[in-house]
This record gives sequence, structure tokens and C-alpha cells, in this order.
Amino acid sequence: MATIDPGVLDDVLSRVEVRPGTSRRTPVSAGGVLPVASGVVTLIYVVDGAVGVDAPTAPSTLCAGDALLSMGLRPLVLVSAGGARVMTVDLELSGAPAMAEMPPLAWVTGFADREPAAAALAANLGAGENAASAQRSGDPVICRLMVSTVLLSLIRAWAQLGCVPQGWAQRRDPYLDRVVEAIHDDPGRDWSLELLATMGAMSRSVFAERFRRAIGMSPAGYVTEVRMRRAKDLLDAGLPVSATSRRLGYGSDEGFSRAFRRHTGLAPSAWQRRRDAVPA
Repeated sequence: MATIDPGVLDDVLSRVEVRPGTSRRTPVSAGGVLPVASGVVTLIYVVDGAVGVDAPTAPSTLCAGDALLSMGLRPLVLVSAGGARVMTVDLELSGAPAMAEMPPLAWVTGFADREPAAAALAANLGAGENAASAQRSGDPVICRLMVSTVLLSLIRAWAQLGCVPQGWAQRRDPYLDRVVEAIHDDPGRDWSLELLATMGAMSRSVFAERFRRAIGMSPAGYVTEVRMRRAKDLLDAGLPVSATSRRLGYGSDEGFSRAFRRHTGLAPSAWQRRRDAVPA
């Protein structure tokens, strides 16, 4: 394990994009279990009580105020001897390549002491047993901001404790970093391959190959990916479909709707209706 340069950590945290799924506060009875599935990133916070963690390389016990991030590479089971209440939220992460290099499990014991504000948010995330069913305007946006705060605080505490693997989040190509940052800053710009290559100080062919090797997709595919992430955020915030389309550089609502449907399987208007129905 190693420590991390504060500037590098700031860069990672600024790039992480979080899309929360359903969050829950689940009571676990004495002797009960709470399974956490593989295949999905899951943020876990123990609100009260304690749970044992049945998974390789995991801490033996998580107590009230402890937090854990599972990258979904393997299933795990939380077991409580005396009863507990646990908050879990499924996550979709993007933006920061370093997140793909996270270990299967990352945890912080005493998270509530190290990050009290984030822990207070974590304790109040999720639908409890007596939660009201009515949705309020802006709930999905506020929920995303709350979850983002908890997750980034967990990553910060984990990194500052010296738990990062050797070489994690090292800058690999400053020229590509500059291009990626520009795309994220202005996804609606007309990002031609020639413009991106010029920004990266390379020929088009060299740039396209280096970009695909480092990022895992073509430059055009990455621009579309970033636009679709931003589109989800804008639609969640209540921006009309036409305004979202124009802000992201699409020449027509129809072209934007086709791209969005290919990416999500839903039309933009259907996405807005679906998100409005998801409990925060």
C-alpha cells in the first residue's frame, strides 16, 4: 500500500461521476444476513449495530460509523450477531479512470469520526421502513449530490489512510489528460477527430490509437459517452429535452433522442419519467 499525492487525489475526486441507483436502510435482525450482489458497485454504511463481512480480503467486522465500497467483483454477505441497520446504495461510476483500478473492496473504519458530515448524510440516505412514498421536485438530483458527497469522502479517507495500491491513479499521459478534461468541460462542442488530435499535439492516426489504448474506446465514442452522462444529469435536473439537446451540441431533438435511446434503451422523456419514480 502507498500514500497518494494530494494533487493527484484532488484530480481523481474532481473526475468521478456518480449515478446512484436505489438506496436502502435495511434492518438486519440478530443472526440475520444481508447479501450484497456482485456485478454492481455498492456503497455500504453501518448506521448502528455491527455486521461481520463474509468475503475474501474484507474486514472481519464493520461497526456503526464504518463504511465500505464494494466494486462488485465478487458477492459478499453481511452477517449480524446482535442486529444492525445498514445503508446500501448501488452506484454507476464513470469519469475517473482510477476508479477502474480500485481494489475489490475499500473500507474506512471510524468513517463517522473522520468524515462526520458525510457520515450524517449516509445515515439518512435510503428509504426506511416508515418513509413517505411521495416524491418531491428535485429529489433525484439531491440524492445524487448526497451520494456523491459520501462516496468522495470515503475515497478521500481511504486514500489518506495510505490504503491505495502502489501506482494507483498515477498520471499516465498528460496529453490525453488534457483532451479528456476539455471534453468533460464542454461536451457540447463540435469535437472532431482533427480538433482533439490538435489539442493532444498528435497526428490524427497516432492520437486515435493512443486514445483507444488508454481509454478503451474511440474518441468519438468517448465524446458520446460523456454527452450521455451529462444528458442524464440535465434531464434529472428537469431540463426539457430540447434544451438538453441544444446544450449538448445536437443539431436536432431527433438526433439526440436516437443517441440517447441507443445508450440507455429509453427515450429522453421516458428517462425523466423513470427517474421521477426512483426513491431517493
